[in-house]
Amino acid sequence: MFATKVNFKSIILILMGLIAGLILSIGLDVSADKPSSGLPIDDLRKFASVFGTIKANYVDSVEDSDLIKGAVSGMLSGLDPHSSYLDPEAFRDLQVGTQGEFGGLGIEVGTQDGLIRVVAPIEDTPAARAGIKAGDLITKIDDKATKGMSLGDAVKLMRGKPKTKIKLTVLREGESSPISIEIIRDIIQVTSVRSKLVEKDIGFLRISQFQEKTIGGVVKNFNKLVETAKTNNTQLKGLVLDLRNDPGGLLNAAVGVSAAFLKSGVKVVYTNGRQPDSVKDFFARPEDYSRASNDPLTGLSPLAKNLPMVVLINGGSASASEIVAGALQDHKRAKVLGTQSFGKGSVQTILPLSNNTAIKLTTARYFTPLGQKIQAKGIKPDFWVEETESGDVFDRDRVREADLSRHLDSNKKSTKDRQRDDGSSDTVKASKEPIEFGSDRDFQLKQAINLLRGLPVETDDVPEKFS
Repeated sequence: MFATKVNFKSIILILMGLIAGLILSIGLDVSADKPSSGLPIDDLRKFASVFGTIKANYVDSVEDSDLIKGAVSGMLSGLDPHSSYLDPEAFRDLQVGTQGEFGGLGIEVGTQDGLIRVVAPIEDTPAARAGIKAGDLITKIDDKATKGMSLGDAVKLMRGKPKTKIKLTVLREGESSPISIEIIRDIIQVTSVRSKLVEKDIGFLRISQFQEKTIGGVVKNFNKLVETAKTNNTQLKGLVLDLRNDPGGLLNAAVGVSAAFLKSGVKVVYTNGRQPDSVKDFFARPEDYSRASNDPLTGLSPLAKNLPMVVLINGGSASASEIVAGALQDHKRAKVLGTQSFGKGSVQTILPLSNNTAIKLTTARYFTPLGQKIQAKGIKPDFWVEETESGDVFDRDRVREADLSRHLDSNKKSTKDRQRDDGSSDTVKASKEPIEFGSDRDFQLKQAINLLRGLPVETDDVPEKFS
């Protein structure tokens, strides 16, 4: 989940001062009412010395801008898995992506142990159709190893002209050998909200990402469910809100979606960080979720406030998804069913720099209305139900926030030791066909319907690591 500020603070890197033939110092623009802690002069001298040594001795000539970019990228990636440097292309892609259209494969990615990790494939995109799964570690992009590759460089390699081929080599929990998956690039147009009646009086509302148009999409789709039920000569009697494999998105969209189903004015989430403007309560009111003068929830059917609800989550439900699930759970507005969510309880703020670049910086932690910490823990469902009737080892063992190196509140590196791809293994096919959420094969959905009907729910024991 990330937030964008209307009035951004400027962060400027300034090169000054002569050290070993190099002029260097680093300044940070801070608020006037905040005292400066001073610059670490000795460490800056060390940085300048390394900079000058590389310039003088590296096997090939290196541009100053490339070294500074690498230093900034390393500085941010060393903080936590979600802070990063955005070059002009990455910054532009992020801005476009929140609007629901971008080029690429259709996957949300992060970093883990120097490799590229899939947070979640976006529904109905080339990556999802090809069998990419949340938790997959991308070891190669075509023939280029990703070990040590920056997230921005990896994204650039995965983007390309529509209809061109790309091959990803991934490591997957439960698989002894790397998996090679071929994907055809395409323009990714994400419809963040979809809906249908799964029974004549039970609605299914799926959110795949939290974007600028998501709140309006919820209104449109929910009202459509109400009207479609009427054509069946009945009234909508229950709703399943599906947030599985939803990697999150905009904070205001999460607040707005929560507000659609909660009483007006109740607390949805609160954030807490070092800066005064990062300590804030968000309520189910237009001023906390609307970026326009009008309320995007205007016209929402009144049924939304009282209709029995079940929220579906899994290990791919992260960030904004966890805000919604946590808010509805805390207010006893809905029962949560599925498996433990990802546990990304941090807020990233986009801070523009010069030359159309920016940094994505973790600026706060967020908490549910009752004060439940999500970071590295996630949302625990009221009913633990595995992905399939026979269970799902993959979801139990998939990488979550707590498994990532340098995650917030962590005092140690990742506990996950993984086999590295040396390129010598033979190509194998993905072993499992992904289940289409909302289909007749959707076991968790069937249990959610049973819960709404007052019928027995086939639950599983909570794995020891989550108890």
